[in-house]
Amino acid sequence: MIYTKIDEIREWLKAHLTNERYEHSIGTAECAELLASRFNLDKDKAYFTGLIHDCAKCLSKEETSAILKQVQLSDGEKCSPKTYHAPAGVFVAKKEFGVEDNEILSAIRWHTLGKVDMTPFEKIIFLADKLERKTRPCEYCEPIWNALETDGLDAALLICYKNTIKSLVDRELNICTITIDIYNSLLNKS
Repeated sequence: MIYTKIDEIREWLKAHLTNERYEHSIGTAECAELLASRFNLDKDKAYFTGLIHDCAKCLSKEETSAILKQVQLSDGEKCSPKTYHAPAGVFVAKKEFGVEDNEILSAIRWHTLGKVDMTPFEKIIFLADKLERKTRPCEYCEPIWNALETDGLDAALLICYKNTIKSLVDRELNICTITIDIYNSLLNKS
């Protein structure tokens, strides 16, 4: 099983990510494992996915562009180049680590923008990316952790999307339509 190659994968990540991004990846893996345990999902798969979720984050723009020519992006994914590492990460995960598990690949693909009706596994990877404590500020994370503990995954996601939309508006940046769709979907569930 691919999980037995964790040490090799860590070495690959150390060589291809910045120190801070590597620490974030370790933090995301640990947080994903914790969330998987809490929500009765596969802890090993969650750790592994959290570890490699940002495997394409530090590629050059040229490398990312070359990969994206081979990946079908939805219109909702095209508005924010900052999130291109997620679909590019699917390509890298397949090529470098031999990942074929569609649940892992989908969680990597959607860990930045998310999508309407994410699976519980996709939700925990998305949240672990935002909530890991090695590089994320506590003042940002605590309200999300509180919502997660008291009201579950969707409540935590809703806070993430509220924060994201507020931040994008404050910085006068584009808001992907997919972000609005997810926010509305979560709001209608609450």
